[in-house]
Amino acid sequence: MTQLEKARNNEVTRQIEIVSKKENIDVNVLRKKIADGRVVIPASILHKNLDPIGIGEGLKIKVNANIGSSPDKADLNYELEKLQVCIDAKADAVMDLSTGGDIDEIRWEIIKKSAVPVGTVPIYQSACKVDDVVELSEKDFIDGIRKHIEDGVDFITIHAGLLSGSIPFIKKRLMGVVSRGGALTLKWMVHHNCENPIYSNFDEILKMAKKYDVTLSLGDGLRPGCLKDATDEAQISELKVLGDLALRAWDENVQVMIEGPGHIPLDQIEKNIKMQKEICHGAPFYVLGPIVTDVAPGYDHITSAIGGCLAAYYGADFLCYVTPAEHLGLPNVEEVKEGVIASRIAAHAADVAKGLDGAINWDNKMSEARSNLDWRKMIDLSINPVLARDIRERCTDADEDVCSMCGRFCSIKTSKCVMND
Repeated sequence: MTQLEKARNNEVTRQIEIVSKKENIDVNVLRKKIADGRVVIPASILHKNLDPIGIGEGLKIKVNANIGSSPDKADLNYELEKLQVCIDAKADAVMDLSTGGDIDEIRWEIIKKSAVPVGTVPIYQSACKVDDVVELSEKDFIDGIRKHIEDGVDFITIHAGLLSGSIPFIKKRLMGVVSRGGALTLKWMVHHNCENPIYSNFDEILKMAKKYDVTLSLGDGLRPGCLKDATDEAQISELKVLGDLALRAWDENVQVMIEGPGHIPLDQIEKNIKMQKEICHGAPFYVLGPIVTDVAPGYDHITSAIGGCLAAYYGADFLCYVTPAEHLGLPNVEEVKEGVIASRIAAHAADVAKGLDGAINWDNKMSEARSNLDWRKMIDLSINPVLARDIRERCTDADEDVCSMCGRFCSIKTSKCVMND
């Protein structure tokens, strides 16, 4: 039985107990949220060393980091190095999006060495096996999904909501389809003049996911790739299909979350989040960014963190990180780390703003350390202690009780001296 089915049968599983302790939430409250589809615990029964997490309503905002090879750089050890950087930077989950080298081996090793949930996009590997995606059969699409499920991934992204009825809307766009999985699926559909094979075979996919309790992440193949395409007919048409598919998944006791935009102006984020929650019946929402301006290549971890913080405040549950290499190339190890930390800052700021129980305690401890000019504690409490320590040592003598910005004009020392007189 899946986590969802057990929760509906009033069973508190080991995974629910672990997540309830992490989140400081009553196990029965958590069980009810899972039973209602508002929280998921991505935990394949085949991923033996998994430390489970919860994603959804009332829980801390989670952060995913994408790693994976490309045809230009396919090195297992390099991907495992990126995995370790993600874990050290405290990403809550990783997705292996490999498209080069021995993709099977990379996936197997990542699952084996990862205690955090692992997700994949199976169509990427399927497309790598042929010169052109149109050479795939419907069976190839489904067999690719089956392989990833049977290898032990905890969640998979499938682009099941992109239907032929949305093609006229796509033609109105500036950027068309920017999702890799969505674009590959669209090309296959147009070439064969057929409906989306992932949608047509959704019932079979549900059976496979249910067998191993794999969470479905219903992908946003029509997410906007620029501000001009935000919240358009194409995006909304797909979202409505995803809402219907979520109900079908729940009918089969399969856990599901919904993926969302994309490039969205700040003033449209609240509308997007609330629209998704309504159309998709409160299912957990997994957003890429959102990226709030199109003009910052090299800094899109910042544009993403701005949008991600606002999205999380309004109800998004899971942030997919964006690195400084977004729109430019494959990220290196340091850029992966920067992406994770930027998204973690956004997630934590949203947790504090929403008044999540205990979230502000971290900030209060930092404030106390600053008040006491306790530099060692400040560094230890920082989200990236290595960077904080490097800057401190570069700018200020380690024995100084002030920093090189203010020196003897330190406001904290001055105010304390005045108030203690």
